[in-house]
Amino acid sequence: MVNKVKFYNNFNVSKAHKDSILLIGNFDGLHLGHQKLFKHANNYKKKFKLKVGIITFEPAPKMYFNKNIKNFRIFNLDQKKIFFKKPGIDFVIIKKFDKKFSKIKSHKFIKDILYKSLRAKYIFVSDNFRFGNKREGNVKQLINNEKEFNFKIIKPKPLVLKNKVISSTLIRNLLSNGKIKYANRLLSRNWSIESKVQMGRQMGRKIGFPTCNMDINNYVIPKLGVYAVRIFQKNSNKILKGIANIGYRPTFNQKKLLLEVHIFNFSGNLYNKVLTIDFISFLRNEKKFKNINQLRKQISSDLVMAKKKLN
Repeated sequence: MVNKVKFYNNFNVSKAHKDSILLIGNFDGLHLGHQKLFKHANNYKKKFKLKVGIITFEPAPKMYFNKNIKNFRIFNLDQKKIFFKKPGIDFVIIKKFDKKFSKIKSHKFIKDILYKSLRAKYIFVSDNFRFGNKREGNVKQLINNEKEFNFKIIKPKPLVLKNKVISSTLIRNLLSNGKIKYANRLLSRNWSIESKVQMGRQMGRKIGFPTCNMDINNYVIPKLGVYAVRIFQKNSNKILKGIANIGYRPTFNQKKLLLEVHIFNFSGNLYNKVLTIDFISFLRNEKKFKNINQLRKQISSDLVMAKKKLN
């Protein structure tokens, strides 16, 4: 079910969205822990008859401050927006995180944004939430300002599974280690990469397995190797199946990281089309083969295994 959600790129919200419940965070992956938080906020929504809004930042502050971090996202912004349209969320503020915003003092953020602009009533944050210039603000400061600015801070307990807090960091680590099934479980859906098909060297076609070549952009880099995948094309309900290789194609001595997807029983031109690749199962590590025949034989085995995983 898709909910009608108002998106803002600043804090100048309509009167209908003032005096609301606010959830502040990056919400990368929108995993089970985030989903628990949204349910908690919805309980407050029903109890106090208030709207629920989200404040998130683009790019994530960690990516802004650490220019060397290129591959970090679990989902891109478009994928996030789709999830934000789930029932219960009324509005979303996607604030551009830039130099000017990063210099705002923590007290000014509380007074001018949370109080004056938004008139927040309940603010949901994690225990390690930091804000303001040089990350000077913290949850303790927010709590100390509750009475003066007429809001209440809510710190829900994190969701714990197998003695580990479910977090975006945990999911990135799982993806990096090829534990795709467990990562998908914590996301409550399949991890996916959305990217545009680009013209490649057509090496796959030459060896009998044509592929769609895509950049992984700034997504987190999963474990390099071969995966069983499902493929979705924008504006199409058809579900395609295939195998994907993420890596550097060592057999061909390539140096650029690439996502290559071979779609089963497919013929057609997908160049410049945007595809969503759902990762279902990790099949094997990336490997350098002595010759093309060895590679061709291995891909044939990969196809058989992938079809079993996808049935």
